[in-house]
Amino acid sequence: MDMTHTLEAILIEMKQEIDKWIASISAKDAGQIVKRTPLQAGIHDYALLEYENGRVDVTDDGLDLSFSRKNKPGPAEPLTEQQVREYIVPELAQYMQHQINILPPAVIDYRFTFEGKFRVSSGFVHVRILDSVDEAKKQWLQDQISHYISNKLNAGNYPTKPLESFFLARHLLDEGLFPVLESARIIEIFEKILELNKGNQHLAEHRSTLTGALRRWAEDRWLPRYFENTGTEWQREYQKKSGVQPDNTDLSSFELVLYAAVCILKYEPSYSRNVGLTFLNCAIELGSTQAKQLMKHGSGTFAEEDTRLRSELAECSANDVFAEISVHMKQESAESYALVLRFLIHLLKQGFPKSYQIKLKSPAKHWLPVKGLAKSGTHRFFANALEYPELHPLLEEYAGAAMETYEWYTDTEGEKNCMPGTYAVFGLGLADRRYFPLVLQYMVKVDVEHQLVQDKFIAAFADHYGIHEETLPVLVTSMLYSSDSLKLKLSGAFEDEKLLGLLLHTVRGLECYQVEHLVYVIWGGTDKLKKLADQAGGQQQGLLELIGATRRR
Repeated sequence: MDMTHTLEAILIEMKQEIDKWIASISAKDAGQIVKRTPLQAGIHDYALLEYENGRVDVTDDGLDLSFSRKNKPGPAEPLTEQQVREYIVPELAQYMQHQINILPPAVIDYRFTFEGKFRVSSGFVHVRILDSVDEAKKQWLQDQISHYISNKLNAGNYPTKPLESFFLARHLLDEGLFPVLESARIIEIFEKILELNKGNQHLAEHRSTLTGALRRWAEDRWLPRYFENTGTEWQREYQKKSGVQPDNTDLSSFELVLYAAVCILKYEPSYSRNVGLTFLNCAIELGSTQAKQLMKHGSGTFAEEDTRLRSELAECSANDVFAEISVHMKQESAESYALVLRFLIHLLKQGFPKSYQIKLKSPAKHWLPVKGLAKSGTHRFFANALEYPELHPLLEEYAGAAMETYEWYTDTEGEKNCMPGTYAVFGLGLADRRYFPLVLQYMVKVDVEHQLVQDKFIAAFADHYGIHEETLPVLVTSMLYSSDSLKLKLSGAFEDEKLLGLLLHTVRGLECYQVEHLVYVIWGGTDKLKKLADQAGGQQQGLLELIGATRRR
């Protein structure tokens, strides 16, 4: 077979693989998918064709996986780079353009990029085969973005949808849609999204979405302008390019990369902290005095007198960029801890991030009598302060200022995650019955999907106070916000018919799923409750059956 026929055969196979990929993406109901949000013009914006030793693959996952890493080496490659660039690429570009033109509009985004990676006789050739922009769809999308910002954000008063933030964040950072980067406008929009969703269960998702988009922009767009990645895709290390210096036109991008760094440091898990620090250090290497300021003093949002405390009793400094408060206890006394507590309360009321941590320097090492809590500086500070009964009212005031659903102490993760105010509430709740209302106030704010430490407190509370008329309402409310993994030995206590009657009175006002959860925590499930009722007699049997019936109403 001569070379012309060989090229034609290879090209036919490539077109067949394109057809298979087109068929796979056409199988989805794209029209229904894009209806979820007005900010999505289409689904697919990228495809990669890989060719090596007669094998072709077309994917859209963006992964650069050559056949040389998948298969054993084949025969010598007949293609040359010239044949790829002059014959194969033009043919594939025309063919792919035709195929996407006849697809339903919702399948392809406003912009579609088709990349190629070809094995040739001299090695690998990477080439952009097609970069197609639908100008009408692009204009439509820009109009939708403008309308959304004006009506849902600027004039909005209600929480927004995470999916809308997902697309909006990427659109605003897309140079194809907005060639001129307007950092101040982007930051203003992102902050408005967070403001509208404050106190909403999806706040963390919005934060993660916005931060992820900023991180991708910084790593894929900003950093490559000035730095070489000398590490890997997964473990990046940056070295400044020689002779490259930012000019005045880059000032806007600096503002955005610093904002990205702050978001990562504030909101992302601790394992992402190094990424935020890398952004700041790279900005410093390029001469950013603002980055130095952020590292040393914070964002400058707060007055210095609000973020600094100096006295012979204690010293404090707060950095909102790192969401950290450094506390040096010079004296271990009620007066010194009161001074710091008032500093914390005032700072939180000024708007300091409630997701924060305390870096503590103190010789005292007290811990709360609750198993399973993080042994952190934040925990130790409040446990130390709780040793002074005269500070308990002030700790209650702190808890009221700190508690916020979907916020977390940043030195806790996983099973030890806990809402700000947790240590003060747990300590006070175990110290004195007068703080039972505070415990109830805390429990209704708990995000049960992302926090488990309340289980540990409930167990400690039950062991400390026992189960009786005064503690039952607190225990029942607390158990409503426990996980299914909570195990309490409570069933024996409810052999007391008076206590069982009080429990029945309490659960009658609850939803069915809440009663079912309580039954599981107390008796191990509905089957065990039924078995116990069948074995019981008299009034106890009737009460148990009524509780079971309450679950089914």
